[in-house]
Amino acid sequence: MNRQAVITWLQQRPWLLIPFLGVIPIVGLSNVHQDTPPLNSENAPPTPVMPTAAVTLPPLAAVSPSPQTLLSKQPSPASPTPTPIPQKQPVTPPRNTNPQTLQAAIGLSVDSAIQMRVVVQKGVESLPIGTSAGGIVLDAQTGKRLHNLPAQSVYEAQADGKTILLGALRLPSAILIDPIPNGVTYVGDRAYRGRMLLVGSDSRLWAVNHVSLQQYLYSVVGSEVSPSWPMEALKAQAVAARSYALTYHLKPVKRELWDMGDDEYYQVYKGIESEATTTRQAVNVTGGEFVSYRGGVVESLYAATDDIVMEAFQGKGMSQIGALGLAEKGYTYRQILGNYYSGTAVGRIEMDME
Repeated sequence: MNRQAVITWLQQRPWLLIPFLGVIPIVGLSNVHQDTPPLNSENAPPTPVMPTAAVTLPPLAAVSPSPQTLLSKQPSPASPTPTPIPQKQPVTPPRNTNPQTLQAAIGLSVDSAIQMRVVVQKGVESLPIGTSAGGIVLDAQTGKRLHNLPAQSVYEAQADGKTILLGALRLPSAILIDPIPNGVTYVGDRAYRGRMLLVGSDSRLWAVNHVSLQQYLYSVVGSEVSPSWPMEALKAQAVAARSYALTYHLKPVKRELWDMGDDEYYQVYKGIESEATTTRQAVNVTGGEFVSYRGGVVESLYAATDDIVMEAFQGKGMSQIGALGLAEKGYTYRQILGNYYSGTAVGRIEMDME
């Protein structure tokens, strides 16, 4: 099953919410693993108020995503210029190969096959837009190629009636900025991986980052906690953040343009500036893992301290400072998650390698 098929498979399932910390069934898609027998589960807190629906626009055309590329293990925020990656040779797996072993051997992760839509600018009058290594501008509704963007290009984007002005170019009201593989797109003072959807409405602009779950988490983990924390604390944060993101990706709510925002209301996401070698390692090692309850995905709430968790979520969630303390005492990330998400296990979404 290729990456697009994984996404299509996910989207065709009628997921429903279960009132346990906000749980979405994902039975049949994942295998649930657990280090210790689950503790008695308690009543779940109310889930956060859902965000206001986005601007209503004509449905966007299905544009084929850019080829995904694996990232370097070295931090790159200071130098967004892409580096060439050798072409991978096809791998013929031996019979009876463990799927996880094969998946790791060829560098695949189910996280890279799931696309998140994160709004990074809402209702602004204008935006500086650029690319690190060039790219193309597409009509988001038809997929038509509109313009080539040179490397290190910077344009001022503005909404003008039913069009978007990109410098001197007059373009449709919904466009996609598609950087070359391994390049980044600049929006304001931040750089983002993946593609950037720009939508103009009533002289205002919205920017939505279409980015793989894997690359999204590289940033979220480093934005939410310090990349210098012990690896087990970072892995616990990665699994909690993945589980939380999956609930917004899968739950059937009406948001035409985006799944999540980039602030504390959801999860803090700063693009490549908060990536680090350690955050990428934590995400990669736990690839596809989520907090699971009876086969469903838990909306794994978390906050900085126990006091905030108690006040905001009635004690149902992970304290990030508490997780740091447990990691320093030698707890594994699974033990940390089990300590805060009572009665749950760690599940994993597996890629079908056949």
